[in-house]
Amino acid sequence: MIRNAALGSAATLITGTLAASLLLAPPAAAASAGSDGRLPEALGVQIAAARAARTGIDWKDCPADWGFEKPIQCGWVKVPLDYAKPYGKTIDIAVDRIGSTGTKEERQGALVYNPGGPGGSGMRFPRRVTTKSPLWVNTSKAYDFVGFDPRGVGHSAPISCIDPQEFVKAPKADPVPDSEADKRAQRKLAAEYADGCKERSGEMLPHMTTPNTARDLDVIRAGLGEKKLNYLGVSYGTYLGGVYATLFPAHVRRMIVDSVVDPSQDNIWYEANLGQDVSFQMRWNDWQDWVAKNDAVFHLGDTRAKVEAKWQELRAKAKAKPLGGIVGPAELIGFFQGAPYYDSSWVPVAQTFAAWAAGDEQALIDAIAPDMTDIKGNAASENGNAVYTAVECADAKWPTSWSKWDRDNSKLHQKYPFLTWSNAWMNLPCATWKAKQSTPIAVGAKHGLPPVLIVQSERDAATPYKGAVELHRRLAGSRLITEKSAGSHGVTSLLNPCINTRVDAYLLTGKVDAKDVTCAPHATPVAPAPAAAKSLSSDAPAESSVLPAPEELPAVR
Repeated sequence: MIRNAALGSAATLITGTLAASLLLAPPAAAASAGSDGRLPEALGVQIAAARAARTGIDWKDCPADWGFEKPIQCGWVKVPLDYAKPYGKTIDIAVDRIGSTGTKEERQGALVYNPGGPGGSGMRFPRRVTTKSPLWVNTSKAYDFVGFDPRGVGHSAPISCIDPQEFVKAPKADPVPDSEADKRAQRKLAAEYADGCKERSGEMLPHMTTPNTARDLDVIRAGLGEKKLNYLGVSYGTYLGGVYATLFPAHVRRMIVDSVVDPSQDNIWYEANLGQDVSFQMRWNDWQDWVAKNDAVFHLGDTRAKVEAKWQELRAKAKAKPLGGIVGPAELIGFFQGAPYYDSSWVPVAQTFAAWAAGDEQALIDAIAPDMTDIKGNAASENGNAVYTAVECADAKWPTSWSKWDRDNSKLHQKYPFLTWSNAWMNLPCATWKAKQSTPIAVGAKHGLPPVLIVQSERDAATPYKGAVELHRRLAGSRLITEKSAGSHGVTSLLNPCINTRVDAYLLTGKVDAKDVTCAPHATPVAPAPAAAKSLSSDAPAESSVLPAPEELPAVR
């Protein structure tokens, strides 16, 4: 068996004595069980972690159809489906790794990554080493890069709510309702989706919570042979990190959280999504202002109002007659929301929009239309959406009154129309959810937690800035790096020396600044020369014009 110890772990392994004391036989554990036979989940995770520490991970070449080249290796970590029943049913969590590139003396352990979602896979994280990503050269000398599929995702007991081919079929109904009949139709679809989750994945649903994923993360830590966790979490991964820090403060060695979800109990998740509607409109307006400033390139209008009018014209035409028979308003939102999400999307989204305005409808169709022949890709998309829904619905109790949903979203739509109704319909299955809904834990740690590094752009659409401030307040000793006047989601993946050098210093030495830091924004998007406006290729710098690879996109939606 090839085990993690072969990489020469710098961390002390959980001792055999401790492991033996926690690997209770069921009769011994029964003394701690409640009247229903369930154990405290804190004990259940200790038992599972001790078992994983003893077993280790059997690292092998990754299956060919997973798409990970050597020397990346893959393996499995076994976790309880229900941590109150650690000797009951288990599921296998897929993990992968690439060894540190430095000397034995330089190595500091494993760095585990979560890209967000919920529903995102972290399995491509080791490819930052094989592709020689310049931002991670120093860190990769010190750490094995470890990714994983969270429970329910990808290769880790994947869940499903609807046939994938049905999920991607287009065009879908316009998310902005024109009538009560439109609202009733959307409510019916949301209820049917909730029913489909129960029918296809019912056994998993009660256990698809962020605290359970945090417990899985601790079992992964133990399976890696690490006494303490080094962790990088982006977007939803910041909430996962905050929950982990709350449950296991003494198990944290280094933790970076980037683009932060507000962890307040009353924000998870209904209010969080309403807050997104406001912040997406803010960043949509920023993008429209930039497009208007570059009207000589894009010819979409020299004021925000004119660019918005052109957007409404496109929506109206696609609603009356879907482009190519498949691109309607819902599909347009799916594509255009890339601009508020990431600065790197500003140029390609504007170019595609400009091409349509100049008469090239096919450019927009090619950029948006689903590929119905991509069976594997469509299954991954459906799975990601199913996990997103299952985790958010399971983490918290949602309003069940349609009048509340209708009132809140109708009011928001008046001022923040870009995303409001689309976001509402995406989350509405939680109103009729057919499985247990929990109470969010009170995230926070005042003792036993080392300094946590928090990184946030000031105008982030998906995770508004106040979330970083709130998590900073809750995690004693943490430091906040603010990227001033910027709005990209996922800051640690961008070239900004003010941030990059501090991320490296923290991961390599554990040092943080004496005070919080404000950094100037990374390079802003640069429009191509006017002659290139109709082209989908761009003369802009690569960082500002190339869409991030989909597997690296954080996805709090």
